[in-house]
Amino acid sequence: MILIADSGSTKTDWRMIASTGEISQARTVGFNPYFQDTDSIATELAKSLKPLVSELVTEVYYYGTGCGTESSCAIVRQAIQQVFSEATTVSVASDLLGAARALCGHEVGIACILGTGSNSCYYDGEQISYQIPNLGFWLGDEGSGGNLGKTLVTNYLLKDLAPDLEAKFEKRFPNTTRDLVLENAYKKPFPNRYFASFSKFLFDNRSHPQAYRLVYDSFDLFFQKYICKYPDYKQLKIHFTGSVAFYYSDILRQVANDKGVTVKNIMETPIAGLTLYHQA
Repeated sequence: MILIADSGSTKTDWRMIASTGEISQARTVGFNPYFQDTDSIATELAKSLKPLVSELVTEVYYYGTGCGTESSCAIVRQAIQQVFSEATTVSVASDLLGAARALCGHEVGIACILGTGSNSCYYDGEQISYQIPNLGFWLGDEGSGGNLGKTLVTNYLLKDLAPDLEAKFEKRFPNTTRDLVLENAYKKPFPNRYFASFSKFLFDNRSHPQAYRLVYDSFDLFFQKYICKYPDYKQLKIHFTGSVAFYYSDILRQVANDKGVTVKNIMETPIAGLTLYHQA
């Protein structure tokens, strides 16, 4: 059996290809080696994934957030090897390479992720050949769910929301105080997940001019800081994956159009494309 994983900070989508060619799927929590060690990842895999696996696992292809360096990949690789010790191939790579292979296949293009976090790269048809570096949640992640939620909450706490939007926010999140926000921001793990949980409010209120503008400006920053710095970006096919890109696709395409860029594929998740890639 072959296991394929697309893991973000919030969730991991799995595809299992049996020896007969039959494909099944599963979902577990997300993993991030910046915040988790090998043992904690292995414990979760043993509890949530292994009981769903019906055959001997021979190959694992894992694409995940936080897997941008060999040391971080090693944390995840060792966890997988602990749980599926029979696997002869365990490949761990960045979620960005996974997105590129799912979106572009074997064609040249710019692949982007807009989910809980954000990222982008120039993909040469096989590997990532060039990347404007993403600086993570606190210093970057423009266009992501975490960035949208952080901006929304900051506007709320600083009394910068329009009165009608502020009233809706307080009704939906009645216990959002400064102390609670700062505790989740600086003391609890996964602040990006915490702030991303607020982003759906913007989706539900995107017809409000201020909510629309907040989303538009975040996407505009993503293009300014990343997309527009790639050589020949106006001539290349640009693709997106991630829940934020998928659900806000109308605003995303508007920003791209205003920048003179045409967006091609927008997928909610790359797992289907990755399954096709590895089947081939």
